Amino acid sequence: MRKALVVVSTLLLVAFALQFVFAAVGAFTKPAGDGAYGLHSVNGMAVIPVLTLLTILLAVLAKAPGRLVGLTVLPLGLVVLQALLAMFANGLTDASGVSTPFGLTVAALHAVNGIVAVHVVVAVVRAARQLATPVPADVAQVTIREGEPA
Repeated sequence: MRKALVVVSTLLLVAFALQFVFAAVGAFTKPAGDGAYGLHSVNGMAVIPVLTLLTILLAVLAKAPGRLVGLTVLPLGLVVLQALLAMFANGLTDASGVSTPFGLTVAALHAVNGIVAVHVVVAVVRAARQLATPVPADVAQVTIREGEPA
């Protein structure tokens, strides 16, 4: 289970990285139609949530420490917040459908939240790798305090 946790959390990190690529594809598609952000939407509303839930499940099944399980839950909250920020940003337009300064600010928070989510997933991957790497039984951890001879 622990190796599966490493694999799935790594796939989640890849999906988050691709999310930025898909956002750029949408931003630079000319002319920008309704489908410009199609890949971004599918990845963000289907692939990432499924991988996030699978990561949480595998952390629980791998009997990961509570801190790691909690860390795997955090991206789920960030994904929900991401969807809410996108919805609010799209809804905060004027009567003619033009973006407002407040709507653009919320859209910027959507990007910032995505960056935060990536950093959290990087921490999940690191912790999962550490959990999956067995510590040899014959190796003792030694702590040298400052001022003591080595």
